[in-house]
Amino acid sequence: MNIAVNARFLLKDRLEGLGRFSHETIQRLIQQHPEHTFHLYFDRPYDQQFIYGDNVVPHVLFPPARHPYLYPIWFDWAVAYRLKKDKADVFYSPDGFLCLRTQVPSLAVIHDLAFEHFPQYVSAAGVKFYKSYFPRYARKAARIATVSEYSKADIVKTYGIAESQIDVVYNGVSETFAPASAEVQQATRAQFSEDKPYFLYVGALQPRKNIVHLLKAFDRLKASGDYPHQLVLVGRDAWQNEEMKSVFEAMQFKSEVRFTGRVSERDLIALLGSATALCYLPYFEGFGLPVAEAMRCGTPVITSPVSSLPEVGGDAALYAEPEDVDAIAQQMQKLASDEVLRASLAQKALVQASQFTWEKTADLVWQSIVSILP
Repeated sequence: MNIAVNARFLLKDRLEGLGRFSHETIQRLIQQHPEHTFHLYFDRPYDQQFIYGDNVVPHVLFPPARHPYLYPIWFDWAVAYRLKKDKADVFYSPDGFLCLRTQVPSLAVIHDLAFEHFPQYVSAAGVKFYKSYFPRYARKAARIATVSEYSKADIVKTYGIAESQIDVVYNGVSETFAPASAEVQQATRAQFSEDKPYFLYVGALQPRKNIVHLLKAFDRLKASGDYPHQLVLVGRDAWQNEEMKSVFEAMQFKSEVRFTGRVSERDLIALLGSATALCYLPYFEGFGLPVAEAMRCGTPVITSPVSSLPEVGGDAALYAEPEDVDAIAQQMQKLASDEVLRASLAQKALVQASQFTWEKTADLVWQSIVSILP
């Protein structure tokens, strides 16, 4: 069988949400099914690390699909041509984009519909494209997979797709994420937080992630008592961050805030395992991978009670409304001062996180692929 795969998010040292999902599922599908040939479609020169087996045939298709104006050219012309030439039996797209000019059955992984609910946080060209094309992708797909029950219900309600056409395939967490030893914790604090305990944020720095209220809550925590903690923010500076930067500059305790930019996976695991808590309070998430990764490291989590996040956090997390600065600060205060609570949540976190594995995700994706074969 010839399985064509949209691999454009497999970017060396840049595996964020969509890239991580792509890498973890594509790698396992290829290695677990050596009897099939996988044609990987890249939109730029690829790194050899993404050629996961001898049953891979890589293709670089022009033009690079990195702008809404170029997406239709890449998917509806370059991909359409390759699907026909490669005699593809099925097309797997882990980022949800599809080719509309093909009869090859397709599995689209639509992670969330954030652009429908928070269009103000997406570029004008992006919103126009997504709102025009994603309803068509949803109807075109022989089957849809998504990463939470919340997202499934959202796709059903927003696009009118039958529930029976959508499979839930939760994100997983790599086995490399694990609790940190005392030695690692000490070294991590020395490297990233001046030997002080710290609260942690992980993710792109962009408005939907609600960094503004997290900064305000941290300032309020520091002003409320003698807390030695710092706030460490890990992730790239994304877009529309003028308000975040303005709030940061106005902070009383901005000297206790650290922006690391992107870090290696090794450092990320150490940072998660050494934090007092992960503070991840977005307005909307299709899944919320940092929450699951922190729990896999036995780290308490403060997150938002919105969209998919209660599904992921369960009873292993503390919750605060994303715009309630006092509530966020109070949850931070609890975890900064209550060692018993931290230990209890750490144990619950390990249990909750155990249900999210990439092996399970890949198996469910494979079942979805098999279900649409002619």
